[in-house]
Amino acid sequence: MTFCYLLGEQLAENDGPAAATAQGMQVLTSDNGPDNPLSGLVSDEVYEVLAEHRLLSEKGVRDFQIRQKFRDYRQENVPAYDAIEHLRREYPYLQFDTIRKIVYSLNRR
Repeated sequence: MTFCYLLGEQLAENDGPAAATAQGMQVLTSDNGPDNPLSGLVSDEVYEVLAEHRLLSEKGVRDFQIRQKFRDYRQENVPAYDAIEHLRREYPYLQFDTIRKIVYSLNRR
């Protein structure tokens, strides 16, 4: 089953990935089950249950992925400014300062 999300809005499965892409949505699951962006933290089964019951924050998962990608860039000796610019190209709806706050912020809770 394939679901597509844009800020919490869901398209029906029969709308297809092309409709999602046309509307700027990100496909979060595949036909084999959910793609687990938190694979280093939770098993695929746990992620599937959490996603099924809508217990995951899409923004939190996105921010986690951004922090991971930033760390990967920095480990490759990419300057911080360039790493943030790379991330800005991947997430064009986020401003430079927003990404900077995500990658440098500690847990706020």
